Amino acid sequence: MSNIQAKLQALSDDFTKLQQELQDAVQSRQRLEAQRQENLGVQNEFAKLKEGETIFKLIGPVLLKQERTDAESTVNGRLEFIEKEISRLETHIKEMQGKMEKKKAEIIQVQTSAQAAGPQAVKA
Repeated sequence: MSNIQAKLQALSDDFTKLQQELQDAVQSRQRLEAQRQENLGVQNEFAKLKEGETIFKLIGPVLLKQERTDAESTVNGRLEFIEKEISRLETHIKEMQGKMEKKKAEIIQVQTSAQAAGPQAVKA
């Protein structure tokens, strides 16, 4: 029986690791979504600007004048990168969920076979 218990413990540990990895991926996805929203807000502000208005970029404690085209291309580049990362993370999250379901089914199978082996085996 200790073999079954050891196997259950190993499967449980694997499942816990998968849960933690999934939680980390979801948190990363949430951070990226917040950054995406922030950059979309900046993009909306650029759309409201009139021709000839000045854009400044904060670098440390200093505001530096920046060309509109440079600022827009920087924000657009960031948005592209963030959206690719979000897509990559969503794929990773789906894979993790699939792995967790497989691990869960494995745990249930081992538990069922242990119960079928009889009450003596479970107590041992």
